[in-house]
Amino acid sequence: MAEKLIPIRRALLSVSDKTDIVAFARALASRGVTIISTGGTSRMLSEAGIDVVGIEQVTGFPEIMDGRVKTLHPIVHGGLLARRDVDSHVEAMKTHGIEPIDLVCVNLYPFERTMRQESATRKEIIEQIDIGGPSMIRSAAKNFEFVTVVTSPDLYDRIVTELDAHDGCTSMQLREELAAAAFSRTADYDATIAGWMYRRHSGEILPDQYRVNMTKVMDLRYGENPHLKAALYRDPSSRGPTVVNADRLHGKPLSYNNLNDAASALALALELPEPGAAVIKHTNACGAAVGSTLCEAFNKAYSGDSMAAYGGILAVNVPLDLETAKEIAGDKKRFFEVIVAPAFDEQALHVLQERWTSVRLLAVGSHKPSPYRKMEFRSIPGGMLVQDQDLHRVAPAQWSRMAGPEPTAQQVRDAELMWSVCKHLKSNAIAVGGNGMLYGAGAGQMDRVTSCRLAVQKAGDRCAGAVAASDAFFPFSDGPEELIKAGVKVIVQPGGSKRDELTLSVCEEHGVTCLFTGIRHFRH
Repeated sequence: MAEKLIPIRRALLSVSDKTDIVAFARALASRGVTIISTGGTSRMLSEAGIDVVGIEQVTGFPEIMDGRVKTLHPIVHGGLLARRDVDSHVEAMKTHGIEPIDLVCVNLYPFERTMRQESATRKEIIEQIDIGGPSMIRSAAKNFEFVTVVTSPDLYDRIVTELDAHDGCTSMQLREELAAAAFSRTADYDATIAGWMYRRHSGEILPDQYRVNMTKVMDLRYGENPHLKAALYRDPSSRGPTVVNADRLHGKPLSYNNLNDAASALALALELPEPGAAVIKHTNACGAAVGSTLCEAFNKAYSGDSMAAYGGILAVNVPLDLETAKEIAGDKKRFFEVIVAPAFDEQALHVLQERWTSVRLLAVGSHKPSPYRKMEFRSIPGGMLVQDQDLHRVAPAQWSRMAGPEPTAQQVRDAELMWSVCKHLKSNAIAVGGNGMLYGAGAGQMDRVTSCRLAVQKAGDRCAGAVAASDAFFPFSDGPEELIKAGVKVIVQPGGSKRDELTLSVCEEHGVTCLFTGIRHFRH
């Protein structure tokens, strides 16, 4: 590609993120570049002793409407869009007193940051929808043959280096690269705004056009398997506790599988009563429990299936304290890939760091989840499936007792716990537990009766008097028969099978309580 060097003589600087803008403007001014600026940027540069031409001096029109209108003017966009190699464009510039603008440095109003603030009102968020900024960026990017567009402070050093290398000019290669980045930025910005507006109306149908806006956080060593490339991307509109936004306080970089499993562990832990703990292996729960203390909850969760827990992911839903950290680290046979918590007490963090050099410790914070509609995406060849995240919770008070005796208060609590655990297991899913903990799970099987057998096999003798949950109805009575034979006394399930009466008859015959929730939780 030809260099096609374009000298930078006039630059328009208008930024919300003012990081390093003074140094950048000074570097331009030292090369004789005329600096045009607006509002707060202009004031900052003037206070730093840099000569600035106010935008109103260029347009002959004041900033109005609280700054909503300042750069939306033909003098500005004519100076950005005019082709300097087209005679009619050059003539129009002379006729209307338009001077070319060679560089535009704009970063947009902080819409993404504002919408994530819990205290931000709807009005405040709307005011952070930038109009003039994206317009200037797009004009400059379209005319990249002649105009350099800069959209991030991260680019300032590169621009200055380019000017040094080319005697105050920029190359075609750089301008085109920056233009591509500029269009990507405005596309991301608009997609975030559209997503916010759609999510505000959680009862609305899905839009005809769904744009997913993600920003790369980092490349990963590999994907699910070593021959697959992978990267982690962040939804800029997300807020609340997530492993993507977590602070890694210790340990090696996270892998694709670490992140996937940690997200599953956190999702289950957040659904448990506090204090609660969940242990995940390959996105399925092998341990989950609640207790009077976090240490008790951890011990119960770990003992649910201590063999499967080795090399798993631990997530807790309250700050991890010293007592729990000592318990986690005390048994030398234990090993976790990742430990996730809202926060880690300083002493607890030290204990875990001393115990393992490589374990990833993730602090996700205790902020409330976003109130906006949460969506889930799954790619398939040729497209993508989109659905609401399954955040639905049905309280036991809304369940129906369809067979057997009235459950005790403890059985109801255990039924609710197993129902939450079951929701986070791969279908067909069966969870068996009691005493505030998971005893055994069967997940990801092609038939439900096999899941029942696996769950009772894992639970062993603890099945006596236990509670079982099924993520979907039982198509036949053989699954419940396996659970009852093992000693289960309460079964909670959605109901809705044509053969429900067979299951209910078996439960009545053996004095087993059967509760219907009326909602299914498939997880494929």
